[in-house]
Amino acid sequence: MGCIVSNLRCIVCTFLASTSGVFRMAESSGGSSFMYMSADNVKGLILALSSSLFIGASFIVKKKGLKKAGASGIRAGVGGYSYLHEPLWWAGMITMIVGEVANFTAYAFAPAILVTPLGALSIIVSAVLAHIMLKEKLHILGILGCILCVVGSTTIVLHAPQEREIDSVKDVWNLALEPGAFCFDLVLISSGK
Repeated sequence: MGCIVSNLRCIVCTFLASTSGVFRMAESSGGSSFMYMSADNVKGLILALSSSLFIGASFIVKKKGLKKAGASGIRAGVGGYSYLHEPLWWAGMITMIVGEVANFTAYAFAPAILVTPLGALSIIVSAVLAHIMLKEKLHILGILGCILCVVGSTTIVLHAPQEREIDSVKDVWNLALEPGAFCFDLVLISSGK
């Protein structure tokens, strides 16, 4: 069990070490900005990471609330509503709402290609907290899945393109006529959905 916890710590340290280059400061003509990302992308990154932390933790807090409510009343799985009187469950629900608001706000600052992959980190937060707080066993395939999530998210974050500015309807029209968008439209229309 100690080996799993140390592996999970290694995963988190690897992610933090690989993304630390994103946060190096460099002076530019418009004041200080980040070397690899625009200031808005960094805000979106921070909001997306905090969203993953809040959402991942909310699942564990809600489950602890459900277990506590089930011990003192009719379980939710049997049709009981005793969890609605459990403050721990409500704390988990509020934590999830805060995480979703942070996620929604992240899309205002950063492109979807940057924000969306970071949502996978909530799975890692849930897995680690479930292992620690709920004493659930995290097997080797679970650890491998966590590593793959971190590697994939880190790769996408470090190589996320800058968002294009769209200033007119003509720009939207030109984007719609690009081969990728045109092929997507044809596939969508031909599938009937």
